[in-house]
Amino acid sequence: MNTLSYIILLLIVLVATGMIVAIMISNEKAKKERALAVIKGTKQSHDEDGESSSREAQDKRRAEIAKKLKENEEDEAKGKKKGTSLKDRIRQAGMSISVKQFYIFSFIFSLGFVVLMYLMGLPKLALPFLWFFGFMGLPRMFVKHKIKKRQKQFLEEFGDALEAMVRLLKAGMPVTEAIAMAGREFEGPVGEEMLAIYDSQKVGVPLPEATLEAAERMPITEMQMFATAIAIQTQTGASLSDVLLGLAGVIRARFRLKRKVQALSAEAKASAGIIGSLPFLVGGGMYFINNEYILLLFQTTPGIIMTIAGGTWMMIGVLVMKIMINFKV
Repeated sequence: MNTLSYIILLLIVLVATGMIVAIMISNEKAKKERALAVIKGTKQSHDEDGESSSREAQDKRRAEIAKKLKENEEDEAKGKKKGTSLKDRIRQAGMSISVKQFYIFSFIFSLGFVVLMYLMGLPKLALPFLWFFGFMGLPRMFVKHKIKKRQKQFLEEFGDALEAMVRLLKAGMPVTEAIAMAGREFEGPVGEEMLAIYDSQKVGVPLPEATLEAAERMPITEMQMFATAIAIQTQTGASLSDVLLGLAGVIRARFRLKRKVQALSAEAKASAGIIGSLPFLVGGGMYFINNEYILLLFQTTPGIIMTIAGGTWMMIGVLVMKIMINFKV
């Protein structure tokens, strides 16, 4: 390949990377704004008698929670970036390995990935790109998948855990013991985080700080609301059982709405999956039918340029389709 071909490939990669980074930054900012809007606009009330004093108290607590979350967002904007480092993402995924071990496993995996691609007959020119993708891309995608899976499991049981804590609090049990009981009764991420909060508090960490650390390990709106409620209750002495009961109702309502959105967007997701998989299916079929025809895309300079360009724009198209059908609740 000549110098012009390398320049074209570099420009394609830079343009694609810039577009992807811009879309991700925009989505993260919109996600934070939606999370704060949800807290500010929540109007759930469990008082059947409709007394105005109770509604005012709930509105006051919601305003305090919104103020606390706003302060946290301002702190992050000033430089306290939580959950952005690789170490934090590993903790959020529930993995008990260090950053050094992660890089060692990534390096070993990237070597095996490159060897496999070489045995499949891919050109040597593509091996450095594949090694970089296997070292920096796939392992981080795996961690991201683990984080999403763990957060989903957490949300499925968090509402039940809060209601169990409310019953224990109404029975006269202290907050720390209610958290410990929820950690022992529930398995998975909910039990792990509740027991971690209890263990941190048992060794001398204040309860509000322990819950905030748990919110860093589980960076979702519901857990941030829980940590903020604990902090406000510690400072003002408000009724924690009422706050947690309202929070459980909000979580269940959001969970039902998410399921409804998933059902309504299932057809669009299936169409996007079919469209995204067609090039690979057609290319694989052509390889077995007439491999000399399809190998021109990998063994000649124009073919390699067209393959990289087509794959890049296809990746951008799939990302755009995913954003369009991935509704946030």
